[in-house]
Amino acid sequence: MRTSDPHSGVTDAYRACLRAMTDGDTDTLDDLLDGDFTLTHITGYAQPKAEWLAQMRAGQFVYHSVDEKDMAVEAEGGSAHVVGRIVTDATVYGAHADWRLRLTIDYARRDDTWTALRAVATTW
Repeated sequence: MRTSDPHSGVTDAYRACLRAMTDGDTDTLDDLLDGDFTLTHITGYAQPKAEWLAQMRAGQFVYHSVDEKDMAVEAEGGSAHVVGRIVTDATVYGAHADWRLRLTIDYARRDDTWTALRAVATTW
């Protein structure tokens, strides 16, 4: 996501990821996430980006909605850290539930674009 203000740029990038998840827009997610991006699930499994997106395309991860509860952004120079609490209505491997997730995401600025490097999901 492009912007000169680090806080709003990272916030925009974070919210764009959440929108792409609920839209099932794996092409946009592919653009927003670093090539080496990993998503560490509540199980502790650090899933590579390509595998996660392939499972979304196959319907194994379906995000019906995301309700953002709060978020905090720390940005300095070309790096940023986001901690957000969300409630995600999702179907994961056939199990449909509301997941109360705390997302911790590290970002790097490349040119004027904030790119997610890694995300860790825990429950709250």
